[in-house]
Amino acid sequence: MANHMQFSFQDASSPIMEELTQFHDHAMMVALSICSLVLYLLTLMLTGKLTANTVDAQAIELVWTILPAMVLIALALPSLRILYLMDEINQPDLTLKAIGHQWYWSYEYTDFKNLTFDSYMTPTTDLPKGHFRLLEVDHRVIVPTESTVRVIVTANDVLHSWAVPSLGVKTDAIPGRLNQTSFVASRPGIYYGQCSEICGANHSFMPIVVEATPLANFENWSSLMSS
Repeated sequence: MANHMQFSFQDASSPIMEELTQFHDHAMMVALSICSLVLYLLTLMLTGKLTANTVDAQAIELVWTILPAMVLIALALPSLRILYLMDEINQPDLTLKAIGHQWYWSYEYTDFKNLTFDSYMTPTTDLPKGHFRLLEVDHRVIVPTESTVRVIVTANDVLHSWAVPSLGVKTDAIPGRLNQTSFVASRPGIYYGQCSEICGANHSFMPIVVEATPLANFENWSSLMSS
């Protein structure tokens, strides 16, 4: 999760989030190059070292037409690639249904019988030592590592949004509609998220906790919960 005074993203825990982080760094370098070039040209103009005939300067017009187009292509192609990767869901190993309510989440493991539960935020008075205030829940979402997990997201009352930044997942929960996304947890860990759509008075009190465990541990947990 994010730390105090942290300016960058959370550590990527899925391949998609790694791609998003790399694209962010790429876009920031492009923006830095543009700002540096503009600042340099402004400095030359203010000091009087740059003079050009703006009427007959076909070369300058050609440059300032082609250069922005090249910049846009350099940003658009990686962005479209990541968009298609995020929409691609091939043979998921596990399907999880997340249902947003005011103000808690319900989860259904559709590959198992009778494996459903509600997930409420743990009150501060009941919070164990070492756990995070306003982020811990009474029932975590357990998923296996290195497995493709498809998440079907919907809502029961108003708009919600199921978001876990470390996994690169953010999908709107809309009443009467099923949206889907997927992720692969690269390593074991506990990943925190929150509802990212203003959904009412207690919008900030419906956190999401995803715990990624090895496959053997997940199978033991699922058999225990299903029984």
